[in-house]
Amino acid sequence: MKLDALQQAIGHRFSRPALLEQAVTHRSFGSPNNERLEFLGDSVLNCVTAVALFGRFDNLREGDMSRLRANLVRQEALHKLADGLRLGEYLRLGEGELKSGGHRRPSILADALEAIIAAVFLDAGFEAAKGVVDRLYEKSLAALDPARALKDPKTALQEWLQGRRMPLPKYSLADTRGEAHQQEFEVECEIAGLGLKTRGIGVSRRAAEQQSAQRALELLPQK
Repeated sequence: MKLDALQQAIGHRFSRPALLEQAVTHRSFGSPNNERLEFLGDSVLNCVTAVALFGRFDNLREGDMSRLRANLVRQEALHKLADGLRLGEYLRLGEGELKSGGHRRPSILADALEAIIAAVFLDAGFEAAKGVVDRLYEKSLAALDPARALKDPKTALQEWLQGRRMPLPKYSLADTRGEAHQQEFEVECEIAGLGLKTRGIGVSRRAAEQQSAQRALELLPQK
């Protein structure tokens, strides 16, 4: 399996390429798969982002740092990073997942990215894994504004619009996919006063609404 481009994208060359191959293998494909790696990668990711926030924001309280970290490591954030790596192109999925578009599913992509972080950790240690995470999050951390980030996207969007006396956004369910135990929701956020429509995807309707609101916020003027 050719994973050279992915190794280049994350900035780590594996001495044990089998670890990376396992990291991009979904359970639907077979075993060994990335479920155990995902567990480890989640812990490594939380540790590295905690260190980054602790060093960057020396006046933030523990609770605020916890909320910022949760924003950085939530599924939507990981999905965005995975898309930037074109990770879906490298996933090994079973036939059913391939047919249902699993290579685009946020939960699968987020889990695979955590598994890759674990694979780097096992291949070369904590500092190597930290380097990968730091590179992935470089832009996100540089742009992070605690005052804004500590508010959830729907609240921040509502306050932005209210401050300009504009109509509030309308959220509507655009699509529901998957089996009952593993559904995926797609929600549209419409801001009529700006002619703006964005969509978000999540494992719950609330999560999809938050993602659509976040995408709307990213398109708004900053002044």
